[in-house]
Amino acid sequence: MGRGQVMTATAVAPEAAGPDLVDITAIHIRRKSLWALIPRPLRRLMGPALILLAWTVGSGTGLLNTDLFPPPTDVAATAWRLFDNGQLATHIGASAVRVLVGTVLGILIGVVLAVLAGLTRTGEDLLDWTMQILKAVPNFALTPLLIIWMGIGEGPKIVLITTGVAIAIYINTYSGIRGVDRQLVEMAQTLEAPRRTLITQVILPGAMPNFLVGLRLGLSSAWLSLIFAEMINTTEGIGFLMSRAQTNLQFDVSLLVIVIYAIAGLLSYSLVRLLERLLLSWRNGFDGVS
Repeated sequence: MGRGQVMTATAVAPEAAGPDLVDITAIHIRRKSLWALIPRPLRRLMGPALILLAWTVGSGTGLLNTDLFPPPTDVAATAWRLFDNGQLATHIGASAVRVLVGTVLGILIGVVLAVLAGLTRTGEDLLDWTMQILKAVPNFALTPLLIIWMGIGEGPKIVLITTGVAIAIYINTYSGIRGVDRQLVEMAQTLEAPRRTLITQVILPGAMPNFLVGLRLGLSSAWLSLIFAEMINTTEGIGFLMSRAQTNLQFDVSLLVIVIYAIAGLLSYSLVRLLERLLLSWRNGFDGVS
């Protein structure tokens, strides 16, 4: 009797639990489908939107001191005022040119050095430790020396940005080159592929994912370096705008500059993501689960 009762309970239990499991699964699928109906760009904007909402609520309810932390409406009004009188376009344009020039030079220098160090042991011996040392030195520590060596013109600003980008590009691209599958290289050598073909068709494509990681870090470094670069005796740029706002206790302008930096960083990240989709379309990588 005891054994029969156990068998009966065991047989009945799944039937009793079945409807509950079905309901839970249906609710889970329904929730997933509702979330999936929202376009991904809108889903990505939810995080920044929540921050903006918290900022607005905090300012409106008095949780934030509006004298020290102006509400979004005040920051937007300041942005419109600076845009209307042309100052905002002037400062953003000057900063964008510096970042563009420094980034292009940094990419070229970083890639060339990474290829030289990655392809040959002689290049590695001559370059790698030097780049590792520069990586450990913060950019702002170079500012006084650059002023002494190059004066207070555009040179030090471009050099600071270029250095930050070049180091990020070099470190990641060099790692990518040395991480290429040795069997692919040996196969190309067995087929007597020319050295140029080996580099352009095997090594550089294999290092491309790491290069794009370096580009992402390099663009972030470019905007961070810009802050220090535009403190070097300049009258244009968003770094100068921030420095002047802090001196004059213009907290609305300071917050506006922070928002500009955030937008610039987001646009830079979006650019790298676009390049990844174009250049790494051959890679069947993991995209996450829904």
